[in-house]
Amino acid sequence: MPVYQHATYAGESITLQNAAIRLEVHKRVTGWGWVEIFTPDGICMGVLDHFGELLLRDQEIPMRLEASAVQRSQSEAGEQLTFAVESLIVKAKLEGTSFEPWLNYPLDLHCMSGEVTLTLDPVLPVVRLSYRLISNANQYARYVRGPWLKVGEGSFGSQKTDGILPGVEWLINDEWSSGTDWFKDPWALRVVPHPNKVGAPLMAISHAGWGIGLAWKPNQHATGWFNYHRSRPQPVFASPNFIDRRNNHLLGLMIPNVEVEAQENQVYREPPLELHKEQRIEFDAEIFLARGDSLDVMVDWVKRYGLPPVPAPRWPFPETLDRIAEGYTTHLWHEGRGFGFAQSAHSIGAHVPRFAEQYIASNPDSPLAQELKWRVEWCKAKIAETHPAAPRREDLLKKAQALIACQREDGSFPFDPRGRHYRKDDFVVATTYLEPMGLEGDTALDITILPALELLDLTRQTGEETLRAAARKALDYCLPMQRPEGGDFWETPLHAPNLFAAGHAAIAYYLGYEAFGEELYRQRAIHWIRALLPFTHLWHPETPQGQAILPMMYNTKPCLCSSDWFFANWVRDHVQWEVLETFRLSNELGIRWDQIDREIDWLRYQEGVTVAAMRWMIDHRLDNWRPHNIPSTLELYRQGKMDLCFADTHNTVSGNYGGMGIMPDGIAVNIQAILAARG
Repeated sequence: MPVYQHATYAGESITLQNAAIRLEVHKRVTGWGWVEIFTPDGICMGVLDHFGELLLRDQEIPMRLEASAVQRSQSEAGEQLTFAVESLIVKAKLEGTSFEPWLNYPLDLHCMSGEVTLTLDPVLPVVRLSYRLISNANQYARYVRGPWLKVGEGSFGSQKTDGILPGVEWLINDEWSSGTDWFKDPWALRVVPHPNKVGAPLMAISHAGWGIGLAWKPNQHATGWFNYHRSRPQPVFASPNFIDRRNNHLLGLMIPNVEVEAQENQVYREPPLELHKEQRIEFDAEIFLARGDSLDVMVDWVKRYGLPPVPAPRWPFPETLDRIAEGYTTHLWHEGRGFGFAQSAHSIGAHVPRFAEQYIASNPDSPLAQELKWRVEWCKAKIAETHPAAPRREDLLKKAQALIACQREDGSFPFDPRGRHYRKDDFVVATTYLEPMGLEGDTALDITILPALELLDLTRQTGEETLRAAARKALDYCLPMQRPEGGDFWETPLHAPNLFAAGHAAIAYYLGYEAFGEELYRQRAIHWIRALLPFTHLWHPETPQGQAILPMMYNTKPCLCSSDWFFANWVRDHVQWEVLETFRLSNELGIRWDQIDREIDWLRYQEGVTVAAMRWMIDHRLDNWRPHNIPSTLELYRQGKMDLCFADTHNTVSGNYGGMGIMPDGIAVNIQAILAARG
């Protein structure tokens, strides 16, 4: 008997299975059907509720698409089930019932028809879905639903290990999607987000060692008429399923898609979608299983399809280095003061750009390199005046002991927002006007991993073994953690999903592996570097000819939360400097992720995020950047004095850049590392 109890079973079923997945397709009394998806050991991971559904503006009862017959066939792609589907005629279903005298739906034809095909991969736990539908009338649709997957239905219900909608949600345990853990209204609700905010075209839920994913083609033109607007597949994500108020999780696709933020979260679109006679509606998607959690589901998808090609860089890498070096010798240099630009009182000073010495050594005959060299030497001399010698061993040990004094017996370090973790007063202000973004004395991954990193570095500098032991206690404390949390602690909720924490943890655990030889540490390092993926944009909107409408490939989200509860939305906005810093520090420490985790092309990833950052480099002639917290810098920008720096933020919907300006040496050092790795 079927697992699903919310459909009237007609007594017919058909099975599609390989060694890795089983699909049970069942027939309602009105036609085929619904699909139940099972793991090889018999766990029902989810139910595909129908083969499409249509809700018209003037008919409050939705019309499922169902088939009277099924055709089984075999192709190179795998075994297939094909269903010739038609929408229900509600009027016909009411004939002869007590409803007929007082309900009269005038539609006496199938408003929509077409073909739905399920193709099972011969080996993999993947079923590919093809919806080819046709509107049979001029009509207005509140929605047309394609794949509508109810995860946990008939088995584990609303329980989960975790759930991921990349770029938007990373939930663990009983957390709700669209919850107010990391956002306050109106930003909290994100059940139907603008598609540009979604980092990768998949969503996943996991439970008890199994994960299930729904993936789609984000640039597919799901429908369009004549020269009107074309709709793309619109993701819908609710965990638990508060859309249907059911004890499961919802992963769905529908049209129309959100075009502007004011249309977000409309499951029933107003104004409705205008459909015309013989207008085509298409969805191509896949449902797949993976062992592990939702991150493993995403990694499985990346391994099967590979990371996307890196877009052409704004300029060739060597030319970019030359441009940056020229910027440091012209408008980013201030005689007698050092490098920088007048963004704040402390933004110009005597410091050595991190790419400079390698650039100078690689270009000994370049006049530009010589111009840069004397400026670097001036900065070194100024630094030597205030820091005449390297830190003494006793000073390093004193610093280490002060750090260890903060460590608790279990190996963790406490969050100290008014003391050791004080960066700026955002946290204090938010605590005063609304509520704390984290509790004093609590801990999170980054709060404990950063001291572990520092202790490992101090061990290297001093050789003191007690420091190594303290670092190991911190690493061991964080071993059970699955989601990166605690980075950006100066302005975001402490336990919000965070990219910076993932990068720090990856580096710390790999250094721990080198220090202690523990294979478990190496595996955790791989887990945490892979945790960058849910924060990374792995697609961008394109024209039918494949041209980027809004280039976002390899842009990254810093965290999936809001800053200070209200003042920055990190689901809408990208930040690139944090991912650059992860790879800069990795390179500095000799960590090559492409050699450690060979299942993911991490060198391509590093190149991708670096090329993305090059898009962010400021050019005042483009007029696509605006400050928010330092309005006075707008005039510097217009004068070209910020050119070649890169922006702090990028808006996924508008495509505009904003925030502060960041010096470009972080881009340069990553370019140098990529060129060295590629030989």
